[in-house]
Parts: sequence; structure tokens; C-alpha cells
Amino acid sequence: MKVVVYVTGGIAAYKAVNVVRLLQKNGHEVRVAMTDAAQKFVSTTTFAALLKEKVVTDLFIQGEIPHIELADWADVSLVVPATANILAKMAQGIADDLVSTALLATATMKLVVPAMNTKMWTNPATQRNIALLKKDGVRVLTPVSGPLAEGYAGKGRMPEPEAIWKWFCEQVNKVDGNLPLAGRKVVISAGATSEPIDPVRYITNRSSGKMGAALAQVATMLGAETVVVAGQMQVALPTTVRRVDVTTVAEMNQALNQEYITADIVIMAAAVADYRVAEVAPQKIKKQAEMVLKLQKNIDILANLGARKQHQFLVGFAAETENLVANAQQKMERKNADLIVANDVSRRDIGFNSEQNEVQILRRQNPPRVVAKADKIEVAKEIFKVIIEDGNFNTTD
Repeated sequence: MKVVVYVTGGIAAYKAVNVVRLLQKNGHEVRVAMTDAAQKFVSTTTFAALLKEKVVTDLFIQGEIPHIELADWADVSLVVPATANILAKMAQGIADDLVSTALLATATMKLVVPAMNTKMWTNPATQRNIALLKKDGVRVLTPVSGPLAEGYAGKGRMPEPEAIWKWFCEQVNKVDGNLPLAGRKVVISAGATSEPIDPVRYITNRSSGKMGAALAQVATMLGAETVVVAGQMQVALPTTVRRVDVTTVAEMNQALNQEYITADIVIMAAAVADYRVAEVAPQKIKKQAEMVLKLQKNIDILANLGARKQHQFLVGFAAETENLVANAQQKMERKNADLIVANDVSRRDIGFNSEQNEVQILRRQNPPRVVAKADKIEVAKEIFKVIIEDGNFNTTD
């Protein structure tokens, strides 16, 4: 998700640094724009070091229209901290600097995190502006009570970055006011398993774990308790998930069996080795003219989970190079899965190691859903839409 963080001039501006860091750690693309006053509290250099790109501060850049570029780019705009001044400008449609002009031009979701002195927060003018903003669809995180910069305590303090992150997740994924997977446990396998040959060598595959990480991000943002059983991964997982690290198929099977009993949704997105070495050498094998490896078949984790399925909604992946739909359909029936997500791994532009994917979601009761080539986070969202629809998941059960 593309997030523009607008930093305005309050003492809490320093906390915006950790908000940006949390957004990045959880897979969001982030840009930062700052008011002149904000730069009195925290420098553009600090944010630029995190972003690896320039912070936007000037409305008048020759040959560019930064306020429109930011407005068009953003999926979500997050104002943190939001001063009484910027709240008033947003409520009244005033556009007299970069930040206020960009926000006025923004048609997508706007989130504001007010922070100010308690007397300013409780002032009727501020409360009128808050009411207007809410009426216009702007979502507001109410400040908390606590020590203020002026030396006394009161309501107006900005929540801590972790609380802002949690609220952000809730807001961007609300469906009719609810988080559809709140109270649900989602277990996802991700990445590549590795089977040892000797203490140095091993058999693995090209899975990066990017699809599994995207699924974990979306599950968390939909309100789920999310557990990732992770093999080798080339990407970071959201900090909000519980991670269980494994190496071999046997370890992954054991970990998934432990999580399975209490899981509501299980998604097997890992690339699991079909075979393991029959006899693992205790010492490094010396170079020879030839070496023959005897392989044994590994346990089929998806089939094992399908055979034990009770209330769980089980999703498998089918990485195919030919006969995509036919092979995936057979896999769904054979392994008692509720959905199979099929993708063509022979294509270099999608699948393994790619930032994008293109899949067909095969379903038991409904027609397949084709998800056109898109960023993996967008593909993950489409997968969860089908899971929620076919599994009848909601917050009222």
C-alpha cells in the first residue's frame, strides 16, 4: 500500500519517525512531506535516511507539481502529528502550503493523528473542525491523556507509534465498520524448506517468501491473529505476526500441526520440498567425479492437514509449469483443500522472486476467480476476499 505521511509542526513530530519505520517494516511504500514548522522539530535528513529518497517540503519546484503527484500517488494519507492548525486548514479547505494543498487535492483515504496542548484540543473551534472532518470522511485518532510539553498532564498527547500502527491497520481494512477477521487465527506457511545433504550442502528451491509475507500483512490488517511458519525467506515479515522458524519439511509439518488445532484459516504458501536425502552425511562430502543421491519422499503436509480438517478453511498453492487449471483442480480434490491458488512459475515476470504475481483461484462451490498480474500485496487482498466470501467469515459468528 502506498502511504504518504504528512508531518506537521508539533513537538510529537519526532514520533513520526517510528511511525514511518513501522509502515516500512510491514511492507508499505512510504513517502514523507513536511511543513516548515515540522522541520523545526525534526530534520528532513532523518526521514530521508529511512526513505532513501528526498522528503517533499516545497510546493514550488520548477517543472514539478508535487502536491498533485502526492495526492495521485497515495492510497492512504496519514497526518502525524496533526496540529490544530492543519486540522483547521483541512476542515475549511485552506490550501496555503505544500501539505494543506496536497491534502485538499487528495481523494483517497485520509487519517489524522491530532497532538496539541489540552486547552487547544478542547477549544470549541478545534472540536468543530474535528466534527467537520469526520463528516467529510476523514478518520481521526483521538489523542490520549498524559504529560504534555508544557509541563502538565492532560488530553492532547499523541499515542505511541505502535498504537498508531494498530489503528492504521484497523482503519485501512474496515468493512462496514468491522474487521472481517477480528478474533480469527490465520496460519500461513511461507518461504522455502531446505533438506540437508551434508553439514554444508542442502536441497532447496527458488521461493523468496514474498507471497507469504504479503498474505501475512493482509491477514494482520484484516484483524486476524497471524502466525507464519517460515522457511528460508528473502523478505521481512510484519512485526505484528508471530513467526515460527523452521528449516526442513519435517519441522514445518510439526509446527503446522501444533498451530492447526486452533486455526480458523490455514494457507500453505510455502514451497515445500517433495523429497529429502535418504542418508544425510555427517561430514562434508569431498569432491568426487560423480555423486549419486538417494532421495525419499517427504510427507505431504497439505494432504495431511486436509485429512484432519474439521472447522479449518484450508488453502493450498499450486506452482505449475503446464496444465495450470487441470493440475490445480486435481490437487484441490486430492488434498481436500477449500481453495487452490494456482500460478505459472515458468514465467519470469511473476511467481518466484518477483514483486508481482498472477493467479487463478479455484473454489469448491463457486467459479474460479482470475487475478490479473499485480503486486503481490494486491494479489493477497484478492485471495482473502475469496476466503472471506467462501468461508463466510465475519465478526458476528
